[in-house]
Amino acid sequence: MTSCLGAAQADDGTGGVAASAQNPAQAASAAIPVPEDLDENSQELDDAISQPVPEEEEGEEPALVSETPGDGEDTADEIVAPGPQSDAKSDDAACRARVAAAVAAGREGLVPCMSWGTSASASDLRTALTAWPTPNWCDDHGADGLWYVTRFRACGIFPNDLTVINPRTGAVVGRMHYMVRAYAYSARDIGRWAYQVELLQVSSSGAANGSSAGGKATCVAKCKVEDSKFPSQVITASKDPVGQFFLDTTIKTSPKGQKGEGQAKAVWHFTNPEWDGPTNDVVLPTPPVRCDNALPGTSKPGCVMPYIPEMVYAKNGEFPELAKHIEYAQNTKNLPGKHGTRRYLTRLTNKEKITGNRRKACPSSLERPPGKQCDEYPMASTWQGADTGGGNFSRRMIDATQNEDGGRALSRFYLYNRILEKDKFLVWIK
Repeated sequence: MTSCLGAAQADDGTGGVAASAQNPAQAASAAIPVPEDLDENSQELDDAISQPVPEEEEGEEPALVSETPGDGEDTADEIVAPGPQSDAKSDDAACRARVAAAVAAGREGLVPCMSWGTSASASDLRTALTAWPTPNWCDDHGADGLWYVTRFRACGIFPNDLTVINPRTGAVVGRMHYMVRAYAYSARDIGRWAYQVELLQVSSSGAANGSSAGGKATCVAKCKVEDSKFPSQVITASKDPVGQFFLDTTIKTSPKGQKGEGQAKAVWHFTNPEWDGPTNDVVLPTPPVRCDNALPGTSKPGCVMPYIPEMVYAKNGEFPELAKHIEYAQNTKNLPGKHGTRRYLTRLTNKEKITGNRRKACPSSLERPPGKQCDEYPMASTWQGADTGGGNFSRRMIDATQNEDGGRALSRFYLYNRILEKDKFLVWIK
């Protein structure tokens, strides 16, 4: 099944990792200029941003949504990440109320209730045949009811339970335990994202057998539902009901500089001929998705997940002198931006301030040995740079080609991950 974002986009996710030597797009993008050196509507970056980027590097781990903000800077209108299991008590109370209402009305039909379950193991999961393929890391943590995200993809496994109650006796006459495999993905060059929920039956008995699931999607904040497909489908041990949705951002494309968050919500319920009506609705929101048309140098809008990306330099890679300088700056001089910390770097896009950072760290009066250039850390294109960061920095003369190529790699990192003004990121030295 092909999505409206396109098959290539469905598999697109850098996980915050810069383009590597094996990246098929690297040769074509090697000459990408620094975004802040271009006009706001640069055709060069409009073309470059639509080139493919590699999958997550081996060993790259997605982050828990709850871990990604890092510093507790909440705002009053912030869209929070979902935590379905926190609703367990209200689900139970709602079920009791439904049973009581049936008793009071003298109805004899069976009353079905759904509620989020507890964590389950990955061994309970099965491979679906009709749904979009999910990332290979999606079920690494079993069904723990949490979202895991990279820059462009989010996935999680959520356990849920269906209980069917006879209101006359209070007896449970049917149960179903099922998993919800939820998957959302965005694109760095399209103002749209997609969301899929897939219901996987683990066990079923009694009056829960023969049930069908169906639903719809809604969207809150800066988005609208463009397409919602979740028709009623029977769930069995071999048949997985699937809902698929597409969301468009409602940020304005003009003037440039707009950004905003949206959050999709999948809503579904079960029906069965033996029951006195459907179950209560189950609601599963995605993590917030930020869309913007504020990326320097390009006019194309795009959307990202709440993941703080990491620029990777390897000491045995293309820029060993650059990597070793950053390692020294992070470890010996205790400068921010190190992998595994929450001392983030934040992007700076103001050209004058970037120039001021470069002049302070590497003034023209400094002697450059032949074949060498002055490299500064934190980078001039960050608010932690030599001038805007208060004067705490490191500089070193390194190979000129490595310095220039390493800077272009950083530009691609900004571009591919849609790193905007004051967006956080880290630098990982491997």
